[in-house]
Amino acid sequence: MQPDQIIATARRTIQSQARSVADLEGFIQDDFVHAVERISVSKGRLVVSGIGKSAIIAQKLVATLNSTGTPALFMHAADAIHGDLGMIRPEDIVLIISKSGDSPEIKLLIPLIRGFGNLLIGMGGNLRSHLAQQSDFYLNTTIEQESCPNNLAPTNSTTAQLVMGDALAVCLMEMKGFASEDFARFHPGGALGKKLYLRVADLMHVQAVLLQPETPVKQIILEITRNRLGAVAIQQHSGEIAGIITDGDIRRMLEKHDQIAQLSASDVMSMNPRSIASDALAAEALNTMRTNNINQLLVHEGNKLAGIIHIQDLIREGII
Repeated sequence: MQPDQIIATARRTIQSQARSVADLEGFIQDDFVHAVERISVSKGRLVVSGIGKSAIIAQKLVATLNSTGTPALFMHAADAIHGDLGMIRPEDIVLIISKSGDSPEIKLLIPLIRGFGNLLIGMGGNLRSHLAQQSDFYLNTTIEQESCPNNLAPTNSTTAQLVMGDALAVCLMEMKGFASEDFARFHPGGALGKKLYLRVADLMHVQAVLLQPETPVKQIILEITRNRLGAVAIQQHSGEIAGIITDGDIRRMLEKHDQIAQLSASDVMSMNPRSIASDALAAEALNTMRTNNINQLLVHEGNKLAGIIHIQDLIREGII
């Protein structure tokens, strides 16, 4: 294939899949609503099953559901009939994903589920299939054709299943009132978890240097070098924060003045410095730094200075 043919094929595939996803809007009807309602009040888990590529989609859906407040587990359709049916409890709801809905394993599994008395939800692209006819509710993911040039390899069909599953998960999140605090409890690890639970107080430097407005510039330079925070806070004698001096302020001062012996903190400091509460999320501190193009933030607890947080602290923790 020539480069232009590769580009054309890739674009055609994306456009085809986009149309299949867009068509799903028309399939969100009563069965979808009833499925969401029943799952949201269920005392059990959502057992999601499938075979082939649909099984992979089922696994992804289970992962999404578990991380967003809906207890779920995956049961491979082939393994189900060889013992894994034992994982299903009476209060569980079963969701079977299958494009055709007529695979031998699926047709064998359905009457077993029905015999257990569990609510059965189907998801697939064949309204006349055995799965569609036997399901209590059916989530339609019908497509016109696959992106595969032979209309065989699951492409559009699995994308449609994936999106329908995400729609189900998001609706359940809203039904349960699942908030970012809940998400943080289920994602304590990695950069994502840190963004959701790590607080400024966990990272700030409590040994923030406090100098007076009359402090000579030479002493300020020495303190900034010593504390390695790139900044010092300037405090009024009344105890109020008067400003901040950063290494950037020092560089700008040197550009303007040849003689610095007579300069003091009040000549150099930036007044009304940005600050953040110690109990704020570290991610919020990052957003404030980015918005204001600064590298340090003073940290306060009430009206008192509690410390300084530097953008490098956030980088080390993987917040960025």
